[in-house]
Amino acid sequence: FVGAIAFAVALVSCGGSKPAVKDSGLGKEISIPCSDAEFHSDQKFFRGTGTGTSQDMSTAKNKASIDANSNLAGSINRTIKTVTDRYTNDRQIGENSEFEQKFEQLTRDVVNQELNNVSTICSKSFTKDGKFSFYVAVEVAKDELLNKIKDKISKDQKLQLDYDKQKFENIFNEEMGKLAGEQK
Repeated sequence: FVGAIAFAVALVSCGGSKPAVKDSGLGKEISIPCSDAEFHSDQKFFRGTGTGTSQDMSTAKNKASIDANSNLAGSINRTIKTVTDRYTNDRQIGENSEFEQKFEQLTRDVVNQELNNVSTICSKSFTKDGKFSFYVAVEVAKDELLNKIKDKISKDQKLQLDYDKQKFENIFNEEMGKLAGEQK
């Protein structure tokens, strides 16, 4: 009798194998490597994630890298555009459109330059059925980007006349806070 009870308890406690993913009625939820909340942009870093799959390992890795850098650039460009719009509207600069165009071009140049200096913060690779899959997360420090923008502005006398460093930085930091909040 004691043996039967012990067997029943052992059987119930094992419970069999548990599913790796939950079915919420919408389908099975999956977990994608290098894409958790810690790999999203926050107040200190712009981040981008990417995936790539191919029968060639190098091609899969390149696809993931291109995807991550593209997502990173998109995030930076959206934020910079918002900051620039808010900054020029708030400052009521005489020739808003000329300032805005020059400023946007300057920031685009900085962003393109910084995309050559991204740091990889997560990289995972898998192979299944003769295909390689890569997952990557990359980042650029907000302060590094902001400093490069300020350096470029200091070299342009006309932009420098209309540029209020503290005001721009405050708006930039507010937008980074919003970006971090959207990711949660």
